[in-house]
Amino acid sequence: MSSLISLWPVILIGLAVLTGLFTVNQGTIAVITRFGKYVGIRRPGLRLKIPFIDQVYKRVSIQNRSVELEFQAVTVDQANVYFKSMLLYSVQNEQEETIQKVAFKFISDRDLMQALVRTIEGNIRAFVATIKQSEILGQRRDIVEFVKENVDANLEEWGYHLQDLQINDITFDQAVMESMSKVVASNNLKAAAENEGQALLITKTKAAEADGNAIKIAAEAERLAAQLRGQGVALFREEVAKGMSQAAEQMKQANLDTNVILFSMWTEAIKNFAEYGKGNVIFLDGSSEGMEKTMRQIMAMQQMDGK
Repeated sequence: MSSLISLWPVILIGLAVLTGLFTVNQGTIAVITRFGKYVGIRRPGLRLKIPFIDQVYKRVSIQNRSVELEFQAVTVDQANVYFKSMLLYSVQNEQEETIQKVAFKFISDRDLMQALVRTIEGNIRAFVATIKQSEILGQRRDIVEFVKENVDANLEEWGYHLQDLQINDITFDQAVMESMSKVVASNNLKAAAENEGQALLITKTKAAEADGNAIKIAAEAERLAAQLRGQGVALFREEVAKGMSQAAEQMKQANLDTNVILFSMWTEAIKNFAEYGKGNVIFLDGSSEGMEKTMRQIMAMQQMDGK
């Protein structure tokens, strides 16, 4: 019996130690109070507190937390805008002062969440109230930056930090959506008409350029052909003149009358008209008087050329 009595202090100490042991999970920090007053924090692991005196007041999570928001705002031109957002936030850091703020600023996490959500919504509504409905979609990033700039100061006082704010969806009243669709459709039709007009203008311009180039090429070809024809006629006349000169010289050397050449040309011309004429009517005086008259005219022309 005396031995059992001697073991009581050991048993009491063991029970005290066992009741004072507690575990702090990874990602959380325990806040300890003594008789209701803050005395310190305990980090993750197996920890010891004074039994029946110290209490674990709160376990503060230092992990990232998220919440989805849905709310309405009104633009400066009185259009209703509906937002769906995702808020990502966390404890600012693991310092004891910060953890103390997080533990005692709000009665519960529910109160913190309500204050956080209302602050975010209020800042977005304040920004939206300064812009028009048509400008909302183009200023999504500006809205996020405005909220971060204004909300971070409040969150710092509470021991939190705004990690990210994502505006996932922005919608309007049905009537506004329909009018916006009509505006977009009208702009698309206008753009299509302008593109079609530009394409038609380009097509006509290219066609005109092609026609101009074709006319230019044809004119150049005609000019070259005319030049070549002229050169051919000139060469033909030159050769004819050379032939006639040689024939006349040979006839002079043979003491023959050179008018025979003219007579020969006259008869060859008549023969050529008869052989190669294709229905065209040519009136020629084939009588001896007509031939003599023609010969005199040719001789007169030759004398004029000689002068």
